[in-house]
Amino acid sequence: MSHAIRFNLNGNPVSLPAGNNRTLLWALRTDTGVTGPKYGCGEGLCGACTVLVDGKPVRSCSFPLNDVVGKNVTTIEGLAKKGVLHPLQQAFIDHGAFQCGYCTSGMLLTAYALLQENPHPSRDDIVTGLDHNLCRCGAHQRIVAAVQTAARQAGGRP
Repeated sequence: MSHAIRFNLNGNPVSLPAGNNRTLLWALRTDTGVTGPKYGCGEGLCGACTVLVDGKPVRSCSFPLNDVVGKNVTTIEGLAKKGVLHPLQQAFIDHGAFQCGYCTSGMLLTAYALLQENPHPSRDDIVTGLDHNLCRCGAHQRIVAAVQTAARQAGGRP
C-alpha cells in the first residue's frame, strides 16, 4: 500500500504519492510543476538541482523524496513574496549574474542559505560557499558580486 509524502513546498502544504527510489527533484518537477530546480549531472555534483530543506541546501537529484516528510522545502519559486523579488534575486538581475540561467536557481538558493547563516560574508566566504555550484557559462565573478551587493544591502560587508 502506497502512502503519501507530506511536506511544505514554498510555504504551502503538499501531499505527494510515495514511491520507491523517487528523488525530490523528480517529484518536484513532475508532480508539482515546479521547474526552478534543474536536472544537471544527476549525481549531486553540479548544484543545478539545489533546493532548501529546512533552510539547508540539498541536491534534490539525489535526495530521497521520503526524507522531506514534515519538512519545509523551498525552491527558487518560493523566494519572491507577493510578486516582489527577493533582494538577492534582484541583485542577480542587476549584476547580470547569469548567462544561460541553468545554474541560477541553485546558485541563488545556495547563496541565500549562506547569507542566512553568515549575513556578513567576506568575498572568500562567498567563493567558498558557492564552490560546489557550477556555472558553465563563466558568470562566477558576477555571481559573487551579486551576493556581495545583497549582503551589503542587508547590512553586511561591502
